[in-house]
Amino acid sequence: MARDYYGLLGVGKNASDSEIKRAYRKLARELHPDVNPDEGAQAKFKEISAAYEVLSDPEKRRIVDLGGDPLESAASAGNGFGGFGGLGDVFEAFFGGGATSRGPIGRVRPGSDSLLRMRLDLTECATGVSKQVTVDTAVLCDRCQGRGTNGNSSPMTCDTCGGHGEVQTVQRSLLGQVMTARPCPTCRGVGEVIPDPCNQCGGDGRVQARRDITVKIPAGVGDGMRVRLAAQGEVGPGGGPAGDLYVEIHEQPHDIFVRDGDNLHCTISVPMVDAALGTTVTVDAIIDGLTEITIPAGTQPGSVTTRRGHGMPHLRSGARGDLLVHVEVVVPERLDHQDADLLREFKSRRVRDVAEVRSTHSHASNGGLFSRLRETFTGR
Repeated sequence: MARDYYGLLGVGKNASDSEIKRAYRKLARELHPDVNPDEGAQAKFKEISAAYEVLSDPEKRRIVDLGGDPLESAASAGNGFGGFGGLGDVFEAFFGGGATSRGPIGRVRPGSDSLLRMRLDLTECATGVSKQVTVDTAVLCDRCQGRGTNGNSSPMTCDTCGGHGEVQTVQRSLLGQVMTARPCPTCRGVGEVIPDPCNQCGGDGRVQARRDITVKIPAGVGDGMRVRLAAQGEVGPGGGPAGDLYVEIHEQPHDIFVRDGDNLHCTISVPMVDAALGTTVTVDAIIDGLTEITIPAGTQPGSVTTRRGHGMPHLRSGARGDLLVHVEVVVPERLDHQDADLLREFKSRRVRDVAEVRSTHSHASNGGLFSRLRETFTGR
């Protein structure tokens, strides 16, 4: 059964936070190990410390008021062969030591976490967005406020298990008597029954409902990241504290940009003449809108122009990555006679210029080399 935390501190259930604090401090001054070295006092000090920890936490105190115990362990330590875990229970069962009692599981238990998937485009990931989502989950019963009882009725100790939450049976085998423990079929391991359950929740303290929740997605999120909404999951049995709601981001591919961490990549096509002479191209960036990209004269195919600080914002720091523009030089597929003549003239000029440069360089280099060799071998 749940411990009487109010009784440990000597206060009533309607005590305020300040009254609980004063009661704890008064007892702590009397029972603190530095003041009272008695072993009994030390054990008492641990109990009142645990009681203050529970009653000073609003959520834990609510569990106590609902008849639960937030510090209750799921299973107590076994007797004998304890260092071997479950092996001790086997020896106890077969050789007459009695099955280890696990105790009641408690009627008030925490709720489970929930997971919701949300699709976002690249712009929403870059700027952040608030979206309303609809979730089907367990919520606190508004009729009994999680108590599970009808009106002013209260839970009662289970007559079948006497509040232990389990029943023990003894069977005979070739090895002797075997004692086993299993959850009580009447109370299902809770240790309590509700004779007059709530008409709305049937004694569970919660009901299924559909809720609309506004989710704020921060700027810089990426595919696979999760946003945690504390206490927005399902309410636990007996009106226990709600779990968390996790929203998992699924980032949709973009038609133009490819994301690499905080950097963005895109490819632009530039006509051959513009790549040779230089030009300016306008790109519709994710955050900055229309952005001009300068293509310098002589840009080669596959060149990359980088714009610092025009990429995605970092989720934590807010610092932005880079925009990397990959240049694809487009060669015209069809030329009319005039364009073809201009290109042939351009080609012939380029060939003559290259030939003259090579010839001049070759003569200068060879002349210098032969002169030096002649001077070396002839002494002239």
